[in-house]
Amino acid sequence: MSAVTVPTDVALRPSRSRSHGTAWWGMAMLIATEATIFLVLLASYFFLRATAKEWPLGGIEVPELRLALPFSFVLWGSSLPVFWAEAGIRRGNVRRLKAGLFTAFVMGIAFVAYSLKDFDDLHYGWRDNAYGSIYYLIVGLHLTHVVIGLAMSVVVQLKAWTGRLTRERHVTVEVFGLYWHFVDVVWLFVFPSLFLSPHWQ
Repeated sequence: MSAVTVPTDVALRPSRSRSHGTAWWGMAMLIATEATIFLVLLASYFFLRATAKEWPLGGIEVPELRLALPFSFVLWGSSLPVFWAEAGIRRGNVRRLKAGLFTAFVMGIAFVAYSLKDFDDLHYGWRDNAYGSIYYLIVGLHLTHVVIGLAMSVVVQLKAWTGRLTRERHVTVEVFGLYWHFVDVVWLFVFPSLFLSPHWQ
């Protein structure tokens, strides 16, 4: 009786599927945890605001929107080339993957540069009062997530340039995309809360 030979791609499929599921759900759980942290911080921000006689405290001017608004759209817009890159690699288009990831990376770098300039232009520190503390904490934490996302992008781009990503093997692209979109969604809540709402008083 002859032995039955199982094709290599079929034999590897279950392990690849488990690897994909573990990575994706691992990132999803991390995002859920991080989202909870941001929700608690934003709730703290609005609690401090509701109990304060003036906001911002200490005669601090409300955040400027001249650069904050356009660079916020730069960050939100960076999700589009990531979506485009993800769709490309699913079709085996590595060139499209490279172009999309690099475009999003440049947009992310531009947002980081703006954020650092914003911190440098502030006339108060994180220890001056409750407003300064919560502002630096929330915006700084989000900036940290953006920087981590950029580091992840570098890893994924290196994999793309070294030929390690294909139509069949691109779980790192999907995991990175999930994280990057999360970072953009968080700013959809942070920006209106900390930058826009003080102007509506």
